[in-house]
Amino acid sequence: MANVKTVIDEWAVKDLEDGSSLKVAVLGCTELGNESRPGIQVIYMGNIINYEPLFVERLAYQAHKAGVDEYLLESYSWMVHDDQYIKNSLVLGFPLKAKVEVKTRSSKPVVKEYELPFDV
Repeated sequence: MANVKTVIDEWAVKDLEDGSSLKVAVLGCTELGNESRPGIQVIYMGNIINYEPLFVERLAYQAHKAGVDEYLLESYSWMVHDDQYIKNSLVLGFPLKAKVEVKTRSSKPVVKEYELPFDV
């Protein structure tokens, strides 16, 4: 069976300083990772994060080890500037959630969370 992708959400945060915007797309997928199980993809600035069971299990372990309920994915975020960024996090609990926070120079942070279609 082929992977079927459906758009869960598409959004952008505009920067009034220069007219640019930071765009995010979130897709639901029927098959992700080595086990070909359902998951979600977060796409931003040409980067893709696959929230699939094996990856999330490893992140949840790292979060428990660090003693946090919300684990910032530093390597999968764009945080070059303090006043504009895209932060991706895993929020522990039931259900597990992928969290995306976007800020431009002229905006307040915009935060959205997406439930993951599995538990680890």
